[in-house]
Amino acid sequence: MKIAQVAPLYESVPPVKYGGTERVVSYLTEELVRQGHDVTLFASGDSKTSATLVSPCGRSLRLDPGCQDPLACHIVMIDEVLRHASDFDVIQFHIDYLHFPFSSRSNVPHVTTLHGRLDLPELPLVYRQFRSVPLISISDAQRAPLPWASWLATVHHGLPEDLYCLDEDPEPYLAFLGRVSPEKGVDKAITIATRAGLPLRIAAKVDKVDREYFDCCIKPLLKNPLVDFMSEIGDQEKQDLLGRASALLFPIDWPEPFGLVMIEAMACGTPLIAFRRGSVPEVVDQGVTGFIVDNIEEAVNAVEAISSLSRKRCRAVFEQRFSASRMARDYVLQYEHLQESADRAVPIEVRECL
Repeated sequence: MKIAQVAPLYESVPPVKYGGTERVVSYLTEELVRQGHDVTLFASGDSKTSATLVSPCGRSLRLDPGCQDPLACHIVMIDEVLRHASDFDVIQFHIDYLHFPFSSRSNVPHVTTLHGRLDLPELPLVYRQFRSVPLISISDAQRAPLPWASWLATVHHGLPEDLYCLDEDPEPYLAFLGRVSPEKGVDKAITIATRAGLPLRIAAKVDKVDREYFDCCIKPLLKNPLVDFMSEIGDQEKQDLLGRASALLFPIDWPEPFGLVMIEAMACGTPLIAFRRGSVPEVVDQGVTGFIVDNIEEAVNAVEAISSLSRKRCRAVFEQRFSASRMARDYVLQYEHLQESADRAVPIEVRECL
């Protein structure tokens, strides 16, 4: 199949450090190429891929100090994708709804994987206006705010099986990996580790929008002698951080659409202690790959029980459920369904704006 993958331009594909969506796009793209497909990746110019790379900008926008308007590069990229749409059997977008006014008028089969939260108040207006655009969710929980949208399937994320390896000899510390923001719960992770009496190693990105929250609410907590804060890290450092940890803390306070770090930990054989929000019950097998908890007290109790879980079993579940090869096969199945239904497409309805 000739497949176009359209990535956000904020991070390279794969990202140098933090960047969940771009990381998944990379894993999917490389696996599709490995399986014999002809893939074109639309992404920033500093991306690294075995696919054909088409870039509207020389480098990822978040790391480009000269970038003042990231929307401009995305508009140019969308135009390039649709100019060459007839070259592809299917186009897969990963850029939220930005392309909807254009792709909804294309005759080429296309699908949009949504990677973010869908509980924002303005979103129903968009998804009702573009009901013809087929969508893929990354968890069933992600769909909850928009159950009536044009969902084709849920495809859980996957990782290359050789990206991380099983570490059967953990050290007595807990890990937190993610972004510093109120909904990610790094403050709760510090409380859990402190009450459990274990060191906590934090690798976290601080966005500009969260800088004030970090300075006012989190920075004072880093004085705790049990806490080691190390900022953003890449894949090689993740193996060390996650693989050696007794458990990963995931005390989220938002409807997490997936949570890539959960399966990164599983790939290392590291069990999770995660709050019951968003996709967590879909990803974590209770009492097998971790413990799902409802509050800090339950999380502290779970820390005490974490040694009862098998790290080999965590890795085995990752291989069974969350490999990149499984993810790619699931997507190819949806591509084939889109091709089969292309000849039966419903004409676009033209309506007056109210």
